[in-house]
Amino acid sequence: MEKEIADRKATVINEVQENNDGESEEITERESTRKEEEHPLPLMALNHVSRVCRSVKDSVDFYTKVLGFVLIERPQSFDFEGAWLFNYGVGIHLMQSEDEDNGVRQGDKDHLDPLDNHISFQCEDMEAMEERLKELGVKYMRRTLDEENGELIEQLFFNDPDGFMIEICNCENLKVVPAGSSGRIRLPAGRHNPPLESNGQK
Repeated sequence: MEKEIADRKATVINEVQENNDGESEEITERESTRKEEEHPLPLMALNHVSRVCRSVKDSVDFYTKVLGFVLIERPQSFDFEGAWLFNYGVGIHLMQSEDEDNGVRQGDKDHLDPLDNHISFQCEDMEAMEERLKELGVKYMRRTLDEENGELIEQLFFNDPDGFMIEICNCENLKVVPAGSSGRIRLPAGRHNPPLESNGQK
């Protein structure tokens, strides 16, 4: 009888310990999440993309005429040739290559592969953008993705004067759904943002 009582006591103690361990892990995770929310990283948004180019003039012409960027002043302390452009909340910083092949894309400048490195710009009128590319004689590739939810994602791909690929898309149709519970997405105020959907995890 005494042995049976002792065994029961041991079982109860183990169960309490297991429950406490589970609660401790949950409390630790909650505290960690709270700390992340109290002290998020002080990042705000994409500031700029830098490009090394063969000709700053040609690249300025391209990004202003094709993509509507505006030439802006840059720090006078820079001792190398370049140019800064800005629009749509993001900058493009151009740097003149000292060597004709330094930093610029090698090979076929007209080659377009959606799986290659590129920068992408959100567009609210894909047809108007395509017409602009045609008017300016820019070679491009068009691709349409049909999502399971019935949404159509339109994409236009083309290269800048140095062969760096650019994408124009209407990707705001895709909701941003965090893949895990640890992500804390911060959307910059006053800018266009894709819809953010909860994945049901806390």
